[in-house]
Amino acid sequence: MTIRSLPRSPLAFLWKYVRLRPRHFGVLVFLVASAALCAVAVQYGMKLIVDAMVATDRMSADVWSPLFLFILLVAVESILWRITGWLGCHTIIDTGVDIRADLFDYLIGHPMRYFNNHLSGSLGSRVTATAGAAGAIYSTCTWNILPPCVDFVGTILVLLVIDYRMALALVAFVAVVAGIITAFGVRGRSLHQAYGQQAARVGGELVDTVSNVWAIKAFSARHRERSRLADAFGVEALAQRKSWMYLEKARVIHDICLWIMAGAMLTWAISAWRLGQLTAGDVVLVSALTFRILHGSRDLAMALVGTAQEFGVISEMLGAICQAHGMQDHAHALPASPTRGSIEFKNVSYRYGDGPPIFEHLNLKISTGQRVGLAGPSGSGKSTLLSLIQRLDDVQHGCILIDGKRVEDFTQDALRAGIAVVPQDISLFRRSVMENIRYGRPSATEEEVIAAAKSAHCDEFIRGLSAGYETIVGERGATLSGGQRQRIGIARAFLKNSPILILDEATAALDSRSERDVQLALENLIRGRTVIAVAHRLSTLSTFDRIIMLNDGRIVEDASPSDLRLSGGLFSSLWDLQTAH
Repeated sequence: MTIRSLPRSPLAFLWKYVRLRPRHFGVLVFLVASAALCAVAVQYGMKLIVDAMVATDRMSADVWSPLFLFILLVAVESILWRITGWLGCHTIIDTGVDIRADLFDYLIGHPMRYFNNHLSGSLGSRVTATAGAAGAIYSTCTWNILPPCVDFVGTILVLLVIDYRMALALVAFVAVVAGIITAFGVRGRSLHQAYGQQAARVGGELVDTVSNVWAIKAFSARHRERSRLADAFGVEALAQRKSWMYLEKARVIHDICLWIMAGAMLTWAISAWRLGQLTAGDVVLVSALTFRILHGSRDLAMALVGTAQEFGVISEMLGAICQAHGMQDHAHALPASPTRGSIEFKNVSYRYGDGPPIFEHLNLKISTGQRVGLAGPSGSGKSTLLSLIQRLDDVQHGCILIDGKRVEDFTQDALRAGIAVVPQDISLFRRSVMENIRYGRPSATEEEVIAAAKSAHCDEFIRGLSAGYETIVGERGATLSGGQRQRIGIARAFLKNSPILILDEATAALDSRSERDVQLALENLIRGRTVIAVAHRLSTLSTFDRIIMLNDGRIVEDASPSDLRLSGGLFSSLWDLQTAH
């Protein structure tokens, strides 16, 4: 299921995933609350034991009944905590899986210009950090925030039985402490959010640097990059220290408040015992509950401040990833893919962001089954034209038609399912060769994958690899040569079997021998399809039906290769330059 939108506030974002598993979270809360109440009841059982032990007639005193109750409550509490641990493990981890999957799905829905403006490593680290922060918040709320709250309620109920004035005093004192800590925590939110931003940025910088390891080695930049990253780590560390020390200040304030509370409550209880208003068991109970509240409220306060830090991470991520998609499928978009392959640009105008226009009122028509080459100087708009056909971005004016329908009338996935692309730089996953070819059509059988590989002239070299089709290629196909990667990309396009084929400088980076092998594969691939090819070497377009020459976003020539060579125009001049060498 495609995620159309995600909540923009951290609280709404977290609540969304609670609502996906209401029974799991509901039972978890019930069990934790029950376990915490048992813990309070255990202290009351200890009071009953002490009162029985201080009785005048020791032999007739009934200490066994309260002892049995005490042991039973301890056992029930332990069992409940273990069940919550098991249920929490499944619920919170599974929720983290849902969060990462949904964030990835939403992230991929952004147009390509979004990814051009963000470090891929930073985006990836944000997804992981958000799932971790959400899991930490769910865990903290379950085991660090809910139990002290239940303890407090249980303690108030018990103190109401012993002395209602103590209960009221405890309520007032805790309310004051909670107000102070909460106000202090809110003031530190910007520090926690700044740390989240720095952590995401530095994570992206690190991934970006590692992914360019070849350039680091080639330019002897190891020490230079280490110094640069060390500076970035230092900035992140400074933000982390500010966030951390703010938490320490909150701990100091909390400790002072609770020291005053514990001393006052115990002094009160002992004074009441001396006056005969409380039993020895009551004093033990007040003491035990006071220290339980003391430690529980410390955990609660720190959990609240720590949760504020995790909220800062989620808030930063929502601002970066969950911004509105620049492109969305229309409500009535067709799920069916193009089948014929005719393409038409009608009065199309387009620009990147606020930059200068790439196209202004561009008109172009490509018939079904026609093979069209795109050529022209760098920056003339060739790659932009190809990306607009795939709807990797939307035009600002005019429309693009495929099979007579606007590209916006197809869902994005359906549109791209009807287009096969062989780029200059083939992206391969760190998976087997079989999986990489099958990426063109995941439902393809092994026999269909092998047939596509044979058509792409890569079956022979694949069988020569260490594990044949099951060989794991390196990251981005680093263990294969350029020509081998290109032929696997062509095999992938064969398997996809789409009516429209886009070739974006598919042979530009190859040596002569590899180019010849790839050209043989391409000759098989282009038969019977609508082909749009960008090529640096104009000779590779000599057998095409048309060649369109672009210059500054305008079509300056459009004719057959033979006619253009005789025209004396831009194509002819470029052809002469290339054939002269």
